Amino acid sequence: MTDIQLYNTLTRTKEQFVPIDPKNVRMYVCGPTVYDYAHIGNARPVIVFDVLFRLLRHVYGEEHVTYVRNITDVDDKINARAVKEHPGMELNAAIREVTERTGAQYKSDMHALGNLDPSIEPRATDNISEMIVMIETLIEKGHAYVAGGEVLFDVTSMEDYGKLSNCKLDELQAGARVEVEAHKKNAGDFVLWKLSSEDQPGWESPWGRGRPGWHIECSAMSERYIGKQFDIHAGGIDLVFPHHENEIAQSRCAHGTNNMAKVWMHNGFLQIEGEKMSKSLGNFYTIADLLEHDKFGGRVWPGDVLRLAMLMTNHREPIDFTKKRLEEAEKTLQRWRQAMLKLGMSFTEENRAEYEDLGPCSKLLAHLKNDLNMSGVLAELHRHAGGDREHNARRLFGSLKLIGLASFDQMQAFEKAEAEGPSHDNADEIESKIAQRLELLNNKDWGGADALRDELTAMGIQLKDGKDEDGNRITNWELS
Repeated sequence: MTDIQLYNTLTRTKEQFVPIDPKNVRMYVCGPTVYDYAHIGNARPVIVFDVLFRLLRHVYGEEHVTYVRNITDVDDKINARAVKEHPGMELNAAIREVTERTGAQYKSDMHALGNLDPSIEPRATDNISEMIVMIETLIEKGHAYVAGGEVLFDVTSMEDYGKLSNCKLDELQAGARVEVEAHKKNAGDFVLWKLSSEDQPGWESPWGRGRPGWHIECSAMSERYIGKQFDIHAGGIDLVFPHHENEIAQSRCAHGTNNMAKVWMHNGFLQIEGEKMSKSLGNFYTIADLLEHDKFGGRVWPGDVLRLAMLMTNHREPIDFTKKRLEEAEKTLQRWRQAMLKLGMSFTEENRAEYEDLGPCSKLLAHLKNDLNMSGVLAELHRHAGGDREHNARRLFGSLKLIGLASFDQMQAFEKAEAEGPSHDNADEIESKIAQRLELLNNKDWGGADALRDELTAMGIQLKDGKDEDGNRITNWELS
């Protein structure tokens, strides 16, 4: 009895998680369409369900958990980007350049955020034959038809279509959500296969040279790698309709099953400083923008800071991604790491094997098992950081390790840096913060000035306030 509880979007209740086979726990998460660098909103489902993957491996054993996250490398957006970026280049070569470059960046970004690789990372273009077979099955069973140069799924052929999203079929029929096209039998019918022109990528099929629709890709890949029915399917809340709804329709109708996945999990939306992220608002940030450039908050942000900032809100709730949140996450990580050293841990090589075997706090594990209850998890981490024994430090490290926020090598580097103390290498940053603080003092923003003093103190900087001969505020500093 593992007593894991997960909220199931399909049933709209929190349920006891009982895997189909405890020796073969299977999870599928929708991955990226690799036509551009992933934005910070794309990072949230990866981080959230990486924590779930880690929890499942801890409970059932690494060898008994399979995590599939696909890569969509055939899509009209990819075609358009390839033509735009490589005019004159042969299309397939241009597409390959775009997908390989953006796919490599995606993998690099996910590693920087502390995520484990999935067990299997299939590419859509390696599974075209599986998609064609599934489409043939749907036609044979009366769930799909050929019209207007496309193969379409007939949504009226599935009695309970719309159950996941609570979308009513009669609303679709009335054209409330989807504009009716002439060749469709029903307004909500969706594309399984579409013909390709000579200047578009395509594969031979019984219906002519063409390419798959978006939804069929995940149905075919999940079946190939983890079966017709599996334990957990996850992704962002924006995928509930139409993508996940249509995956369920295709898979259940093709296989004649009552479900595709037992549990459907979704993370909430992400906003930037209280607004929806969009290029038109100028608040669209890629993960690389935050990790490598000073486009958000005037500085670059470490991957572990971004990860903690994502985990500070429970996964089903919307998240407001702000500079203040990142600063809070950074200070929290610093405090936890300093606490481990203060309470007696030393990350020397002779301690490596012992420390890497440390497990999480049982109370924290119970919170994770309760639908990834991060508010409870954070409370336990703070409790151990505020303890007074090495036992607290060990539990803190084991817990942070479980959720991807600490490793032995990372702590070894931190301990070395703490022992060496701050240097003048970051003098420009220090001077900038001091200048900001002086401006806040002159504007009588005492709270903001105190916050910057605290930041500088945490960096090992001692401030000496005074006035020059003209009575103006000045601040000198030295390493403490």
